[in-house]
Amino acid sequence: MTDCLFCRIVAGELPSERVLDSERTYAFRDISPAAPVHVLVVPRQHIDNAAALTAEHADLVGELLTTARAVADAEGVLERGYRLVFNVGEDALNSVPHLHLHVLGGRSMGWPPG
Repeated sequence: MTDCLFCRIVAGELPSERVLDSERTYAFRDISPAAPVHVLVVPRQHIDNAAALTAEHADLVGELLTTARAVADAEGVLERGYRLVFNVGEDALNSVPHLHLHVLGGRSMGWPPG
C-alpha cells in the first residue's frame, strides 16, 4: 500500500529508528513513547489490523511474537517484564491502519493501562 505510513517505513521511504527485524517483521521505536521502552513490531506484509488476521496468518503472528520477545531481550526488559498490545479500531485509538504490536517496558505497568 503506497499510502500506508508503516508500509513506507518498512520500505525505507520514511525514516525510523530500527531496533531489529526478521524476514517478515520490522521493529522500530515509537515516535511518541508511552514507556521508556516502546517499540512497534510490524509485519512487512500489509494487514490492516488484528481483526483482519485469519488462520492463514498463524506463522506470521508467531514471528511477530518471536520478534517482540527478541526486542524485549535486546531492550533489557525480558526478565523484569513487558507488555504486548495490539490496538484494533477507533475506540482502541488505533491511528495507523497497519497491524502493529506494541512492546512496552522499562517501568512498572499499572492496571488499567495508562
